[in-house]
Amino acid sequence: MSRAIFPSPPTRTVSCRPRSTRALAAAEPKPKFLYLVCNYENPTGNTLAAERRPEITEICARHRVPILEDDPYGEITFESAAPAPLLRHAARGAVTYLGTGSKMVAPGLRVAWMVVPDRDLREKIVTAKQGADLHSSTYSQYVFHAYVEDDARLDAHLRLVRATYRARRDAMVAALARTMPSHVSWNVPDGGMFLWATVGAEIDTEALFARAVEDGVVFVPGRPFYPHGERGDGMRLNFSAMPEARIAEGMERLARAVRQLAG
Repeated sequence: MSRAIFPSPPTRTVSCRPRSTRALAAAEPKPKFLYLVCNYENPTGNTLAAERRPEITEICARHRVPILEDDPYGEITFESAAPAPLLRHAARGAVTYLGTGSKMVAPGLRVAWMVVPDRDLREKIVTAKQGADLHSSTYSQYVFHAYVEDDARLDAHLRLVRATYRARRDAMVAALARTMPSHVSWNVPDGGMFLWATVGAEIDTEALFARAVEDGVVFVPGRPFYPHGERGDGMRLNFSAMPEARIAEGMERLARAVRQLAG
């Protein structure tokens, strides 16, 4: 599929941010690799800016830290195409790229792929894969390939997915603006499946979750997304799974729970 093929990186010089360079130089122990979801990441829905991507690859190359670039949401765009992947900017072998059809075609097929320019690493991954489950379903791979090899059909499907998720994002953002008290804030992602909302330091979203469940609403509280669970004021809201009317109703119920905990 043409979407998995990236041009060779252009020759260019970038300046590395001193703080990032110092952090890697002083790290003890040295990181084994850098893992990034650059496009519409889980949980925030944020996207790594295009101008920072070559800079990050240069910093990691300088300190010999390989990059694992996970891109499950890159095709789910609402405003414009996602920036070029880190793989495009990196020297051969510096970035391993992961993609999946589960978000853009069919969740049940669970077909994914890796672009591994480093031959030695690729052999180790193959061995690890064999040890885990021998291999992925051959039938699922055939079905997936038969569907996506028709560019016109895939493009039509992606237009439908993007339009559907964009409408649901807009419904959630409108409902948040209409129902939430002023101390609640959120972002508006350009793609993906999630947005990130904060409710203020006075409310812990784990307590909010327990209250919201009583009213039939669930979300992911923010603490598990921090290394030490140090912040409890955030929550991940998923807008991909429900139609607009249900999203609006859910946000009304969630806003009611927020007001009750805020006193």
